[in-house]
Amino acid sequence: MPTKKVRGIIIAAIIVVLLILLSVNVFAQVPTGHTGVVVTFGKVESYVLDEGIHLKLPWQKVVKMDNRAQKISINMQAFSSDIQQVDVVCAVNYSVDRATSQDLYRNVGEYYYNTVMEPRIHELVKAVFARFSADNLVINRDTLSGMIEELLAPEIKEYGIQLISVSIEDIDFTDVFTEAVEKKQVAEQSKLQAQIEQNQKIMEEEALAEREVIRAEAAASVLKIDADAKAYAVEIQAEAEAEANRKIAASLTEDIIAYVEANNWNGVLPQFYGADGILPILDLQTPAGEGND
Repeated sequence: MPTKKVRGIIIAAIIVVLLILLSVNVFAQVPTGHTGVVVTFGKVESYVLDEGIHLKLPWQKVVKMDNRAQKISINMQAFSSDIQQVDVVCAVNYSVDRATSQDLYRNVGEYYYNTVMEPRIHELVKAVFARFSADNLVINRDTLSGMIEELLAPEIKEYGIQLISVSIEDIDFTDVFTEAVEKKQVAEQSKLQAQIEQNQKIMEEEALAEREVIRAEAAASVLKIDADAKAYAVEIQAEAEAEANRKIAASLTEDIIAYVEANNWNGVLPQFYGADGILPILDLQTPAGEGND
């Protein structure tokens, strides 16, 4: 009898444990920002579980897929078109489509990033960097990011992965190349400074020559104005004198002429007087008795 009682206790304990295990195994909790991919005896179901607690069959497994925006930074090496080694830090932001999470798990698996994304990112970064010379890589960082994003987005979209953005966070060259670039920049700056100084000197000389031309033109203008003024004064004076003479000539009459001649006569009579110079007359000023001996 005691043996049967012990056996019953053991069986009851086993049943309780089984019930506990079963009750625990029929619930699945999906965290916020995730979807649950249901797997039944290795088969991926065509539906997913949303956030929260769900009932499931004890033999089903729920794989939690993260659908939040995720960021990964990859350190790698690439080469420019002129065979310069470049250390690159590339950041990729992406998210998994909730509606197709089961397809991603079925076709690629839980570790899809290592399987699909990372190798392709390495290939695309190297391919894009090889299109640019080392001098142009730094100044075209945004262009590089855009080209990588354009190539990567359609490829990972086929797996149900949405590409948010790609950015080149850092580009670093070897010490030898960096030193050569610095020397080149110093030389270009020196050349530019010399050119600026030369241009400044040329501008100053041109300005000086222009001032001299302006000064000469001003002096010539002054001389011309002075000459024109003098010529104009002489012309005015001549016109005034001519006008005066004209008026005087117009105002002369025979009486005035006779009056002027009379006022200007010195009292001396002419020694000879004749008509048309044919008949001489006696010298009226010779005293009597002086003409004959």
